[in-house]
Amino acid sequence: MSVRVDKWLWAARFFKTRAKAKEAIDGGKVHVNGQRTKPSKELVPGDSLRITQGFDEKTVVVKTLSDQRRSATIAQTLYEETAESQERRAVRAEQRKAAGSHIMTEGRPSKKDRRQIHRFRDQNQ
Repeated sequence: MSVRVDKWLWAARFFKTRAKAKEAIDGGKVHVNGQRTKPSKELVPGDSLRITQGFDEKTVVVKTLSDQRRSATIAQTLYEETAESQERRAVRAEQRKAAGSHIMTEGRPSKKDRRQIHRFRDQNQ
C-alpha cells in the first residue's frame, strides 16, 4: 500500500486540510528524503520528511501509512520525530523566548513600537 504525501500529511494531522498540505508542498515547505516533492508522490514506510510550519521545522520518519484522518493519538502513531529534530526545536523555542516580544507577528505596531521605529530610522539616516 502507498499513500500520497498530501493525504498522509492531512491524515497525520500536520495540516487541517489536504488543500493546505498541497499548498505547503508546492511552496517548498515539505521535503521527502531530502528533496522537494510533489503532492502526488507516493510515500512508503521509512521515508524521511522535513516539514516547515511557521517557526518550527520537524524531521519525521514515516512508520505506517494511512489515508484516513483519525484521532490525534492514532495520528501520532503514524510517524516518529527524530531526536535531533526535537532538540533543534527546543533550542529554537528557547531562543525565541529569550528574544522576548521584539518579534512582531501581526497587526499594527503599538505606540511604543512606532517610537522605536522612528528612533531607529532617525539614527540611521
